Amino acid sequence: MALATTTDLDFLAANIHGRRSHMAEGDRLDAFARLRTVPDLVRVLMPAATGIATSADLQRRLVRDLATELGALASYLGGPAGALLRWLRTRFEVENLKVLARGFAGGLAGDAVRPHLIALPDAPAPDPEPFVRAGDFETFVSLVPEGPLRDGAARSADLYASHPRSFALEAGLDCGYLAELLDRAARVPDREYVLAVARQEVQTFQMMLVARGRFTWGLEADDLAPFGLLRGPFERMLAARDLADLARAAVGQAIDRLPAGGEEKVDAPTLEALAWDRYWRLANWTFRRSHMGLGAVVAYTALRRVELANLIRVSEGIRLGVGTDRIRRLLIPQSGREA
Repeated sequence: MALATTTDLDFLAANIHGRRSHMAEGDRLDAFARLRTVPDLVRVLMPAATGIATSADLQRRLVRDLATELGALASYLGGPAGALLRWLRTRFEVENLKVLARGFAGGLAGDAVRPHLIALPDAPAPDPEPFVRAGDFETFVSLVPEGPLRDGAARSADLYASHPRSFALEAGLDCGYLAELLDRAARVPDREYVLAVARQEVQTFQMMLVARGRFTWGLEADDLAPFGLLRGPFERMLAARDLADLARAAVGQAIDRLPAGGEEKVDAPTLEALAWDRYWRLANWTFRRSHMGLGAVVAYTALRRVELANLIRVSEGIRLGVGTDRIRRLLIPQSGREA
């Protein structure tokens, strides 16, 4: 069995190196940003695709394609490695649950929520009606699939009781997903490289939780403490006096550098952009250093997430007619193209 697992991983690692060469990065991504219409982008990205008429159609297709690919990658491996890859696909379920949380907390009708849910390859989009009609927090949480995601949602009970907004539930859902991600990442071979990517996602969550929770919603550190996963860095971020102080605490943890332009340039979107840059850099570094290990496979999935984010930004920029230069400034990494 060990030999079969090694052979499968060798095949999978070689396969993802071939897939990387076809990704929308660098000059290819720049060329997409110069296109004038969404149909032009669809023809370049998916020449054989049908039924994609709008930017929203394209984005749903891109998400489904990535979910399908993650499922296919996971099918090659068993044991802890396969379990980790399968969990990465759960991120899409989390995003659907966060949409449902917004509908529930905002008192929206099911029909208002339904267009924002995504059907996955092996499952239809969830029915929003039971969630938006849940009536109370406990009922909503009981509808979340049993396991890490429900446990995470339950972490937000106290915060939701005092501040009944979707922010609390979304933080809990993310926390549940990321806690399980760290646990599975710690059990796999090549864990040093795998954890480098997983911890960046956790550190970004923790930084943005503080940025938005404390400095947008005015929450106290004690309100956010239940969502900490990497305690030392999180506690230093929670102690920040303002966004500039948070940025300093996050350097080397969630971001690589302070924002250019001084303290007056520090805001939540800038911090998030810097965190995406670091995520891309660590994934790229891991892809090269692990090379034929599980780290390279996990790094590839991270790079595909970045590619998805970039293609969504390109499609929205084209739809809105914001111009090529503006689209380029929104792409990841913002700190410059890879040499």
